[in-house]
Amino acid sequence: MLFYQPDSGYRYNSDSLFLYDFISSFKPRGRMLDVGAGSGVVGLLVARDNPKVLLEAVEKQDAFVFLATKNAEVNKIPYTLHQRDFLEFEDEVGFDYIVSNPPFYHEGASRSDHEMIHTARYNIHLPIEEFVNKAATLLRPQGHFIFCYDAQQFGLLCAALDNAKLRVVDVQFVHSKRDRKASLVMVHARKNSKSLMKVWPPFFAFEGDAYSEEAAAIYSKARTHTLRCQI
Repeated sequence: MLFYQPDSGYRYNSDSLFLYDFISSFKPRGRMLDVGAGSGVVGLLVARDNPKVLLEAVEKQDAFVFLATKNAEVNKIPYTLHQRDFLEFEDEVGFDYIVSNPPFYHEGASRSDHEMIHTARYNIHLPIEEFVNKAATLLRPQGHFIFCYDAQQFGLLCAALDNAKLRVVDVQFVHSKRDRKASLVMVHARKNSKSLMKVWPPFFAFEGDAYSEEAAAIYSKARTHTLRCQI
């Protein structure tokens, strides 16, 4: 699958591919919204592998709107892209699935002065509570909210999700290696659910200096090829 990405600035990484695999494990169908779509990789991969998904996306950066639209066209995936800030996005019908690899670095993390990178990475642009509350308003009853986030902020996430009446039903922590702390958490929450949380086995990206068997399988399944371009 071909993806045009910016020659300089923010480009998707393994987080997006691991999230795509996590989302697909739930066999999504129906109306899906990809929040902060970037170049479109998460939503487009999910839609490619799950033909009953009706994919829409919201993205506010001009360069990414251009790239995501182009990537949908070259890969022949039906796509409705809304160019606006997610917190200002309105919809009267509701979504069965909302998915996202949102900006999740807190302001205490090392910062980039590149505008595209800063907007894509730091949650000052999409704070946790606002992100979660907006998703809750756009979900249909029993809707699914699936996203990844900084593992250090998992407690804050759970509190925000609970306040928004979204129940965390599946969680998986991602570690770069077995002896490293989790750096990423993948979360599946549902609206109006009463299920208890299932904590999945941890995911390790590397075994030694090579990709783990699980990570290599995801890369093989995704089959992505990148072309860098100047915007």
